[in-house]
Amino acid sequence: MKKATLIGLSSVLGLGLALSGCSGGTATTANDDGKKAEATVSAAGQLPITAEKTTVRILMKGSASVEDFATNEFTKWLEQKTNIHIEWEVAPEKSATEKLNLVLSSGDYPDVIMGFGVSPTQMMINGSQGVFLPLNDLIEKHGFEIKKMFKDNAIYKDLITAPDGKIYALPQVNECYHCMYKQRMWIQKPWLDKLGLKMPTTTDEFYEVLKAFKTKDPNGNGKADEIPLSGSIQAASSNLFDTQMIDSFIMNAFTYNHGDRKLYLDNGKVSVPYNKPEWKEGLKYLRKLYAEGLIDPQAFTQDNNQLKKLGENPDTVILGASSGHNMGSLTTLGGSSGRWLTYTAVPPLKGPNGFQTAAYHPYAVGNGQYIITKNAKNPEAAFRLADFLYNTPDTTLRWYAGREGTEWRYAEKTEIGINGKPAIWKQLTPWGGVQNVNWGQTGPSYRSNDFRLGEAQNPEQPLEVMLYNETKQKMEPYQMKIDNVMPPVFFTAEQASEIADLEKTILDHVKEMMARFVTGDSDIDKNWDTYVKNLDNMNLKRYMEIYQQAYDVKFKKK
Repeated sequence: MKKATLIGLSSVLGLGLALSGCSGGTATTANDDGKKAEATVSAAGQLPITAEKTTVRILMKGSASVEDFATNEFTKWLEQKTNIHIEWEVAPEKSATEKLNLVLSSGDYPDVIMGFGVSPTQMMINGSQGVFLPLNDLIEKHGFEIKKMFKDNAIYKDLITAPDGKIYALPQVNECYHCMYKQRMWIQKPWLDKLGLKMPTTTDEFYEVLKAFKTKDPNGNGKADEIPLSGSIQAASSNLFDTQMIDSFIMNAFTYNHGDRKLYLDNGKVSVPYNKPEWKEGLKYLRKLYAEGLIDPQAFTQDNNQLKKLGENPDTVILGASSGHNMGSLTTLGGSSGRWLTYTAVPPLKGPNGFQTAAYHPYAVGNGQYIITKNAKNPEAAFRLADFLYNTPDTTLRWYAGREGTEWRYAEKTEIGINGKPAIWKQLTPWGGVQNVNWGQTGPSYRSNDFRLGEAQNPEQPLEVMLYNETKQKMEPYQMKIDNVMPPVFFTAEQASEIADLEKTILDHVKEMMARFVTGDSDIDKNWDTYVKNLDNMNLKRYMEIYQQAYDVKFKKK
């Protein structure tokens, strides 16, 4: 029961390779009598992986965008290349956590657990009990593509290595350039132009712009229906970053406001901003905006869909600005109104004390994507299958897009990539929706910045180019220093259990009091000390101690 409870904590927290007959090691497979027998695997990086067809049993988290993993075109291609047949057990997406808990509690483990994003704590618990196999030796002996990825960026190996020095799962690495600066503010550019206003660069200038939006009828309908600034209380996605919260962008003009947990490093010490004077000053600024009717009251209660309704108001434009990852946070991307094209990013604002930073999220590692269990009949073959999934660009393009010549092709010499450099590949059909030609971005893979930004530009789908340019020109110059970014950490079972309650209590209080301070329900000057004392009573000190301990074990210089 304790094990099952701990598992539930997870929600809190190249080119084709030549065939070769050379032997690179042995894998075990089962005879008809169920006994294990040795089967040869080829040398690292060579195909097929086994001379005789070998079966790997995989428990996979389902994807709403994939019709059937068993008949999927990428699955067929993968099996043909590797000579490994996958026996699928797909857990429905909505009940995937319950299915994984059941499997781990039952002891009837598959060869591989894939796509679940198993938490570091789960990895350490099950790894220490021998349920999840350590992969270090397999990487050393049979790794080829993954070693190339580690060579490209050594931090990836460090981030997936547990404090005991063992690697229990392989990751999905997705170097999404614009996602690394996802805490942005989008503003209605035609309103700025109509009113003769420059793009704001300071908090004072931003205030003046919002005031003009409210009082000078920028939509020209003769009504005082403009909403200068709005937002949403709902996370933009499941990645734990509330990029649409009203504080997400603006507070970075006062102090570090990094994602939902708001943790940052100060000379190697884990810190939070929300009990410091700079946070108070930021709240007073937001209070000023709210008191003058510049912040939409619904910003503290509405969800993403309600925010989009404001952005797509049918009669005329009424929304001046909102924070969000991209323009699709407040409008419909590709929508018939074309409204999304009229919003542009605001550069990080400089606050009254000269503070100015763009929150930076460089750790593009989705851990816990591919786990080999102790019941695996052929762990070497299972590992080699995963290793081949890191092959870029051939396998990555098949995994992500589909069939060469149908869903994608290699770029022609004249084609330009998203980053303005010679393109690597071109998408031929719109990505997304329910299909059966790729794995819907599920499981281990490696998409580098060069790969992603090497996609050929498509004038009919300008979003990626726009996001790249907005990020490059406006966000990157003010990038938060890497030494201030809190990296992912591993918690022990005891730490994870303790921090789960502390984190929810503390962050709920921070959000509640932010709303109360900004709306005037609670006086900032009179009640600030009480607010800080309440955080102390909620054991904020212990909360930060746990993070500090986990950070020191993993990253402190010896």
